[in-house]
Amino acid sequence: MGEGFIEQWRRWKDERERTLAAPLGWLALVSLDWLDDRPRGYAGLPGVWWQDEDAAYFDPQGAQASQSGFPVLGQSRFELVDSGAGARIAIGDVEVEVARRGGYLIRVHDPKAAALLEFDGVPSYPPDPDWRIEGVYEPFPEPRPTTVGAVVEGLSHVYTAPGVVRFSFGGQEHALTAFNGKRRGLNVLFTDATSGVTTYAANRSLEIAEPDEAGRVILDFNRATNLPCAFTDYATCPLPPEGNTLPFAVEAGEKTPHGRG
Repeated sequence: MGEGFIEQWRRWKDERERTLAAPLGWLALVSLDWLDDRPRGYAGLPGVWWQDEDAAYFDPQGAQASQSGFPVLGQSRFELVDSGAGARIAIGDVEVEVARRGGYLIRVHDPKAAALLEFDGVPSYPPDPDWRIEGVYEPFPEPRPTTVGAVVEGLSHVYTAPGVVRFSFGGQEHALTAFNGKRRGLNVLFTDATSGVTTYAANRSLEIAEPDEAGRVILDFNRATNLPCAFTDYATCPLPPEGNTLPFAVEAGEKTPHGRG
């Protein structure tokens, strides 16, 4: 017999928590600093860091640092996609992430971070197959650039929305604007009637597998996850797009992390 629903969910949850507990992952963040156009040092880090309108820069000034296993011997330039993936520089036991969120920032990932050492899992609702809901994906004629707010005041993110996911619950139809998934499929950011009560107030995230030939998808809210900002003050997570507020309580998926209520 194949693996059952509960077993699949438990395996998914175990992998999810192993990822969160990675030595240099989100729980390892211990600082966030915004760069400016003046080269300067930051507490605990060697060299100088700065930005201009197009890129961020790092000069180790003789200190030992590496990127992708290669030593950084002089000035390095990082031209990154806004709201996209960052670059990592290894310095001793820590990694410095350079990212672009409007302007450029640097964040330190430290494997000795208190949040990482104290991590004991993510509280979640018990898995319930009734929260696996069939929906339909409707692509837009053309993908739409969509600006959303962020947990950091004054910051915004711009993503591309390829379409919407429609589904029925409680006798009513609901629609959620979808973004592209991290690897494949779709991703939706949403809030609901549990937000700020039992789940993280800003939002939760749900990955959705690619639609079938008829556009059908499954929204498995048992796998609704917290974004990094639910765990750390050093994240710049996006808020849901307009309209992605569900008027009912999604009592499934991850709850507010321990100590973050």
